[in-house]
Amino acid sequence: MHIVDGALSSPVLISGAVLSAIGVFIGLKKMDYDHLPLVGVLASVFFIASYIHLPLGFSSVHLIMNGLLGILLGWVAFPALFVALLLQVIFFGFGGLLVLGVNTLNIALPAVIIYYLCYKGIRHDSPKVAAMWGAFGGAGAILMTALMVACSLALSGESFVLAAKAVVPAHIPIMLIEGFVSYAAVYLIHTVKPEFISKGTN
Repeated sequence: MHIVDGALSSPVLISGAVLSAIGVFIGLKKMDYDHLPLVGVLASVFFIASYIHLPLGFSSVHLIMNGLLGILLGWVAFPALFVALLLQVIFFGFGGLLVLGVNTLNIALPAVIIYYLCYKGIRHDSPKVAAMWGAFGGAGAILMTALMVACSLALSGESFVLAAKAVVPAHIPIMLIEGFVSYAAVYLIHTVKPEFISKGTN
């Protein structure tokens, strides 16, 4: 899901940077600093998950886990994912600095949307029902991110339209895997540490 520098047009880059800055600002305003360790752990989950690649023809796709981050962090997913993406750029050259805003927006905005869609569901009394909402959140966030990446590419020129059309089908396996992982994670948290869900960071 990392778009590299040089692939996007200036209007897309500027729009992504501005919207991401707004998202990070809101996230910092809403952050409960007593939950900072949890935020750091979840940012690390995203950081590590990005290294788990699945082969797909001559290329590969990787896990993201932004649905789980959204479920647990809400708007705080914006600063958490921004920092994780920035560190990936600095240390490993993933994506790029110019496209950092767009990459952050494409991954963090679906996380926030999932937070609102799943807010009541994952707080259900039944761990299994809550976990089902977790699965929906995990898979749904990947679908939204794939659609946003496709739009970012398509809006940057006709030469990227073919690549944009391939983004969503390429990430169907990731949707299934992240849906399962998020199901298991929400079920475990609901059973062992329910206060992470009941209180959240918002």
